[in-house]
Amino acid sequence: MSDFMKTALAEAQIGIKNGHGGPFGAVVVLDGKIIGQGHNSVLLLNDPTAHAEIMAIRDACKNINSFNLSGADLYTTCYPCPMCAGAVQWARLDRIIYCLETADTLNIGFDDSLFYSQMLGADFGGISRKDNAFTAECLDLFAQWDNRADKNIKY
Repeated sequence: MSDFMKTALAEAQIGIKNGHGGPFGAVVVLDGKIIGQGHNSVLLLNDPTAHAEIMAIRDACKNINSFNLSGADLYTTCYPCPMCAGAVQWARLDRIIYCLETADTLNIGFDDSLFYSQMLGADFGGISRKDNAFTAECLDLFAQWDNRADKNIKY
């Protein structure tokens, strides 16, 4: 086991010990060095997005002063949920190295299969509804962004 995964496990242990959230930890590694780390802090922060992977990505981005983590790897104690997998893609991480499968989390009450099925159906389980009343205004926001002279950000 790599030292990076050991650090992810230690992060998860911190979260468990302090009652911060589920038993998950993660680290972001760039050029052989940990640049970000975190553990599940959903209960601590009352924030459903405060998963270990998200916390580690936020920490890494803050530490290198960039939202782009190209060239970096994510070590995490469990395969990322759909939200975290999306964050990995938006952060442009190169690889995910994980320990447990999502099926392993079912035994302790973490079931994200609903989210996967909703993504496949693209209707979010019937809770989404398209509102066309402000389409022009929303397109105007996109145009404002696209027309910025100082825009040099590539997603």
